[in-house]
Amino acid sequence: MNAGAQVWLVLLMGLLLANLPFVNERLFVVGPRRSPKHLAWRLLELLLGCGLCIGLGFLLEGRIGQRHPQGWAFYAAMASLFLTFAFPGFVWRYLRRQRPATRAADER
Repeated sequence: MNAGAQVWLVLLMGLLLANLPFVNERLFVVGPRRSPKHLAWRLLELLLGCGLCIGLGFLLEGRIGQRHPQGWAFYAAMASLFLTFAFPGFVWRYLRRQRPATRAADER
């Protein structure tokens, strides 16, 4: 796999891992179903997903050649990018307009 494909793999994995906590009700995708899942669980899953994405990037960078040391700015930028990736899932879960159940039943 060339370097360009590895970059796209990390970006797509980041996009997937950032939105996964908001689109399912299971803990860490395979755990027990929590309905409704508390925001704290979603944020913990988001933090662990960010760590997995950084780990994948380090692994792929090590396979290419020598891994470069990173400072605090890298981790701050990565966290900001990950939060930006999580925005569609957050909007879908918390900000979209939901129809009342009684009104939806009357329309059928």
